[in-house]
Amino acid sequence: QVQLVESGGGLVQAGGSLRLSCAASERTFSRYDMGWFRQAPGKEREFVAAITWSGGATYYDDSVKGRFTISRDNAKSTVYLQMTSLKPEDTAVYYCASTRWPGDSISYSPDGYHYWGQGTQVTVSS
Repeated sequence: QVQLVESGGGLVQAGGSLRLSCAASERTFSRYDMGWFRQAPGKEREFVAAITWSGGATYYDDSVKGRFTISRDNAKSTVYLQMTSLKPEDTAVYYCASTRWPGDSISYSPDGYHYWGQGTQVTVSS
């Protein structure tokens, strides 16, 4: 069982930055691909970014490309999402997620992930 705990959300003005963290309980964290998703009120959960188990490849939604950076520190069992140039439309609850099995492929769909954190609120004011 993998437990994920996000932190780092908050209120920030447009143009500002935040760094989200997601700490995993599983000591084999380094074997799993990880993703960040977000969900705004009344909207479906959407893909933000993903990173392979080794950190060798990263993937981004077009809406955040060039502004957000996903990274991971396997020694700390933590994945990060550095968010810059934030916009009001980035306001959402942000979730980190892990694939179910080592070797599972990166997915842009929430269905591709099995373990989820509780979410952290990011609010960007205009």
